[in-house]
Amino acid sequence: MKRGSDPEFDDAGRPVLITTAAPSYEQEHRARVRKYLTLMAFRIPALILAAGAYGLWHNGLISLLIVAVSVPLPWMAVLIANDRPPLRPDEPRRFDNARRRTPLFPTAQRPVLEARRQPEPPPGSPRGPHGRD
Repeated sequence: MKRGSDPEFDDAGRPVLITTAAPSYEQEHRARVRKYLTLMAFRIPALILAAGAYGLWHNGLISLLIVAVSVPLPWMAVLIANDRPPLRPDEPRRFDNARRRTPLFPTAQRPVLEARRQPEPPPGSPRGPHGRD
């Protein structure tokens, strides 16, 4: 039997994915590391290019522009590498925005200061003119 006609393999002989499970953590980690290294690989050549541009044209603005573009690369690389894949439509959304919304002008549920209450005198005790002894 020819391997390409087998439903478990594609024409190149690789196994066909037959599950809807998410990729393994190792595969996801490898992809994120690859993205990080790809972005960071542009930083050193950009700095060398800035030095070469200054040596060639003696124009500090071009070199400064190249360096300025390379400065946020580590930050962007970390953000992109730490990003998880988007949620699938069948995954539950766990953030309930309606319950966590903070109003623009919050109102207190009860007054901050409450009026002091006079303790009730025990029954049978005499009261003064203002309700005190």
